[in-house]
Amino acid sequence: MSERSIFGLVLAGGKSSRMGQDKALLTRDGKSQLENLVDLLTPAVDRVFVSTRPDQADEPERRKFAQIIDRYSDMGPVAGVLSAMDQHPDADWLVVACDLPNVDAATIRYLIEHRSGDAPFTAYRSTHDDLPEPLCAIYRAGSDAIVRQFVEDGVHCPRKILIRSNTELLAQPNPRSLDNVNTPDDLHSSVLEGAS
Repeated sequence: MSERSIFGLVLAGGKSSRMGQDKALLTRDGKSQLENLVDLLTPAVDRVFVSTRPDQADEPERRKFAQIIDRYSDMGPVAGVLSAMDQHPDADWLVVACDLPNVDAATIRYLIEHRSGDAPFTAYRSTHDDLPEPLCAIYRAGSDAIVRQFVEDGVHCPRKILIRSNTELLAQPNPRSLDNVNTPDDLHSSVLEGAS
């Protein structure tokens, strides 16, 4: 396992178009999903940042936390990952999407404890299709060169990048921890209460 610093990145720069409301602001137990994830990552990593688009930087909930503002546009989650790696190139990055309401401390801890010292990416294997889960994964320092090459080749999908790369795949300790919430129907079957 690497002795490099590991920083956490909560991806909160999406447009939430399928949900119809900002997924980062969905609440549970009186706290936003964004705050819940920052609180979850804080004891596990050296520093935590929230990834946002430039037009979201002054949103009150996001302003509570250290932000990394996207330097790239129209690239989806990869914009946030590359922007973080630009800002802190010597750190490994634990990247978590804000639409994972069931992710738990055991899932985060296991991922960190079993991160590869060799492979550029460490990710969980999806319980649905056995493919990598790229939005609860570790991107090693230096792996931005791999991501950039894919972007130059027109591949912006993080899952495709990890599928086509040397990725250490782990079994999930909690099989439902990475079920995401993208639509109102997903929301009704999750533990979240909706935006406040």
